[in-house]
Amino acid sequence: MFQILVVEDDKDLCQGVCRFLNTNGYQATGCLDADAAYDALYEKTFDLIISDIMLPRIDGFELVRTVRALNENIPILFMTARDDLTAKQRGYRVGVDDYMVKPIDLDELLLRIGALLRRAKMAAQRKLTVGKFVMDMDERTAYLGDEEIPLTAREFSLLYKLLSYPKKAFTRTQLMDEFWDADTSSGPRTVDVYMTKLRGKLAACRDFEIVTVHGLGYKAVLK
Repeated sequence: MFQILVVEDDKDLCQGVCRFLNTNGYQATGCLDADAAYDALYEKTFDLIISDIMLPRIDGFELVRTVRALNENIPILFMTARDDLTAKQRGYRVGVDDYMVKPIDLDELLLRIGALLRRAKMAAQRKLTVGKFVMDMDERTAYLGDEEIPLTAREFSLLYKLLSYPKKAFTRTQLMDEFWDADTSSGPRTVDVYMTKLRGKLAACRDFEIVTVHGLGYKAVLK
């Protein structure tokens, strides 16, 4: 059973989320602050962390930074009332994998947890396979059958992100925040250029397609 750590200073919300996860196939442990979370992490191995940003004494950003120094691979999801771009950018920079704004939909939370755990499994295996298409994280290579598909570092990262969350749509801004430097002069439409290049390089692939979500961004759809 997957172990999930929930760090939330609202006691009722913390207990409610833990209760919901426990009744849906997970084993959840709740903590009301970062200090308690550190103690829990020392005592038990967790598969995923859900954390608020606005915690007493030590905020969620610092918590994630500390966790990432010890464990680069554990999935971390922010569950927060902060809906500003600055918080989202900072969250992704310190190492969160996903971001949900309160009030949260618990059914959506389950979907995101499932996606994060699948991605973590793929990261542990260091390979992602979709039909005849294989991406190797260690070698940073992509093959369609026996043919290598030449990808730049950023193209590789963008495609790996989309394929790690099939059917999930990512906005151009989300992708820019994660894969471009904060001081870049490029705008969100730069993502369109990369997606066009990827589609061209993957024209022979019949196992998935990169779909434009009009007015939003992009997603990978498996065939």
